[in-house]
Amino acid sequence: MEQSTSQTECLSIRPRDVLTDILRQGAQEMLAAAIENEVAEYIEHHAPLRDEEGHRLVVRNGHLPARQIQTGLGRVAVQQPRVHDRRTDDNGPRVRFSSAILPPYLRRTKSLDELIPWLYLRGISTGDFTEALQALLGPQAPGLSATNIVRLKESWQDEWKNWSKQSLAEKTYVYLWADGIYFHIRLEEPDNNRQCILVLMGATADGRKELLAITEGYRESADSWRELLLDVKQRGLTTSPKIATGDGALGFWAALREVYSATREQRCWVHKMANILDKMPKSLHEKAKAMLQDIWMAPTRREASQAFDLFVQTFEAKYAKAAECLVKDREVLLTFYDFPAEHWVHLRTTNPIESTFATVRLRTVRTKGSGSRTACLTMVFKLAQCAEKHWRRLNGQALLLDVIRGVKFVDGTKEIAA
Repeated sequence: MEQSTSQTECLSIRPRDVLTDILRQGAQEMLAAAIENEVAEYIEHHAPLRDEEGHRLVVRNGHLPARQIQTGLGRVAVQQPRVHDRRTDDNGPRVRFSSAILPPYLRRTKSLDELIPWLYLRGISTGDFTEALQALLGPQAPGLSATNIVRLKESWQDEWKNWSKQSLAEKTYVYLWADGIYFHIRLEEPDNNRQCILVLMGATADGRKELLAITEGYRESADSWRELLLDVKQRGLTTSPKIATGDGALGFWAALREVYSATREQRCWVHKMANILDKMPKSLHEKAKAMLQDIWMAPTRREASQAFDLFVQTFEAKYAKAAECLVKDREVLLTFYDFPAEHWVHLRTTNPIESTFATVRLRTVRTKGSGSRTACLTMVFKLAQCAEKHWRRLNGQALLLDVIRGVKFVDGTKEIAA
């Protein structure tokens, strides 16, 4: 009976192993072909270069020793052609061929390097990394021990520091999004175990969303935001963005008015709705939410104002705090109507930031908080970097040039001069 069970288990595992082997072999062959083609093109491009005796200066010379590259399919053996390049550069040293596909000393694919911070943020502790990665990549997963994971996390701190000093002088950011994300820190004193990470994101003139700054703040205070914005300005962002979106509770707004006084303000509707509903009984949430949506989903500012007034008239008598919460930000909740309608979906909320850091919150819930403030900050940075690669551009990208030029929009439509 035991023998039969064992045979059944082997049969159930074998098809997947065979498929993995086929995929790995195919990946290995494709990689080898790509590298061979890269080397052939390099040599062909330099074929006219000859020495005094008419011999080529750039030729093939066998193969380099085989390398094992750790990929999502397990280890893949790669043998790169050797290029003998006898040219010298202006300073004298020999010119060396460097593969863009297989850089020197590469031992892991970039996608695998991204997998490590994602696993950490999903709740895998440092000591469990080897076991987790072996389950994903197979038992032969070199260079992924707990010690190496610790070293990798330390290198992320240096990455964040260098990234935070990058010049923004060549950048133009049309829109900004700002938010403060809170996390619990396990190894801090009870009175000091909440950490606020300040995040600033921008949209470039070609519609790309990019991270501008990630740093630690103190309870989203105006001083913390002022320090961040002044740093961004000092790094080269001297032109005021056209509009910034954020939660109304942020000290961000006071700092923004000081540093970028020309930037207009847009309150986040997701945060605003949550704050209003929190001041009303749950039995009314569905009705109130629908009426609030009628405001920010209205096609024109006039219709939005009518829906706005209706909400206030409906709930002001019994739920004055809810109505007051809405009324106090009336103008800055409707700023988006002065921008292209194609951009409204991006400007009405801080969702670009919120959705990115949902995974970080999952991490802190599962582990009851990050171990240290530095670890939390670098985890946030690495997650944001991974996510940034997959952010889609803004709708109606071409209209950003009109926004930069100061073209007037009324209810999302470009106003044509008479």
